[in-house]
Amino acid sequence: MIKKASIFALVICLLLVLLSPGLVQAQGGLTILDSLAEAEFPLTLRFNLSARSDADVTDIRLHYTVDRESYAQVSSEVYIEFVPATTVAVEWVWDMRRTGGLPPGTSVEYWWTVRDARGDKIETTPVRTRFDDERYPWQSLTEGNVTIYWYEGGQTFADEIMVAAEQALARLVEDTGAYLKKPVRLYIYADTRDLQGAMIFPQEWTGGVAFTRYGVIVIGISPNNLVWGQRAITHELTHLVIHQMTFNPYADLPAWLNEGLAMYAEGRLEVDYKALLQRAIAEKSLLSVRSLSSPFSARAEESYLSYAQSYGLVEFLITGYGQAKMLSLLNTFSVGSSYDGALEKVYGFDMDGLDALWREKVTMPVRPSEVKVPIPVRSGIFLTKNPFIPLVFLNGVCYTDNRYFVNQGG
Repeated sequence: MIKKASIFALVICLLLVLLSPGLVQAQGGLTILDSLAEAEFPLTLRFNLSARSDADVTDIRLHYTVDRESYAQVSSEVYIEFVPATTVAVEWVWDMRRTGGLPPGTSVEYWWTVRDARGDKIETTPVRTRFDDERYPWQSLTEGNVTIYWYEGGQTFADEIMVAAEQALARLVEDTGAYLKKPVRLYIYADTRDLQGAMIFPQEWTGGVAFTRYGVIVIGISPNNLVWGQRAITHELTHLVIHQMTFNPYADLPAWLNEGLAMYAEGRLEVDYKALLQRAIAEKSLLSVRSLSSPFSARAEESYLSYAQSYGLVEFLITGYGQAKMLSLLNTFSVGSSYDGALEKVYGFDMDGLDALWREKVTMPVRPSEVKVPIPVRSGIFLTKNPFIPLVFLNGVCYTDNRYFVNQGG
């Protein structure tokens, strides 16, 4: 029995040696001596290769794919410049400062093709590496499709974040029928400084980032700012769910629906937003549904009104027509329907019809206020004098301001 076990162990060791990148060999002597990928989060991902042959090694190429949602399988190829020789060692550095950053935990699969002057060729077996932020002692908590990573605040802190996430997902199913189709990851940094240290060229106002195509939320939440954190998680998690439900190569969601669903998921509309909406109704200064379909204004008051109206439109559709209709609307958008076409198919009216019906519902004899309605500010968050909301949704990445906590298009 011991002899059989020893033979089995020897066979396993031989297989591991033969499959090692350092011993990949083609006929004629072309051999891969070593292959390595090393991350320096968040700035670089460094790839190294050494090879040897009886003839000069003349061509080396790195191939890689990034694990993210895409319309088609895409791989990148990098031609490596080097001086041909019988033994070579090359390096290629993926500089995130030039291409834009990746969220922590991103999986990258890579392989090499190597040729020599004699025409021999080797293609290495694909290897996966993770672009992890190893500067912090991460702990993890998983429930269903949600995994939370955190390093400060204790188990109770993580449990509270998870409860907020689970409640948000449950409300989404109840209100819209939308659900997580794929796992998502939430990286909770201890504060804004730590978060911004994990980003490429962060803005000073950045409090969180949602990488929708990666299924990742990265946010700074301190244990003493948990209330804001729970609302922020709810808002951004809603965006990930809706993205998964409607992702297609043809059309995006109208901004009022995307943001309205995220606002609605947070719970009742806050008092300041409601006051701003009521004043716009009284002054007949509501924005049209068509204008709300495009990215919101960068000017603070108009942007907040856009969010308040988006909440109202989504509330009108859900309470007036039910969950099944909202789910049908999302499914219709998932096949690339136009804004008007989707509404007409599901509800029987287009954007102008929705605009008229909603205005009729909310119109009431409200006297215009002579007092300027304050710009909504989340509890515990500082409002600066900047009259603009510096929020963007670029290349599938949503940036959340930790002072205001609102999102423009993301």
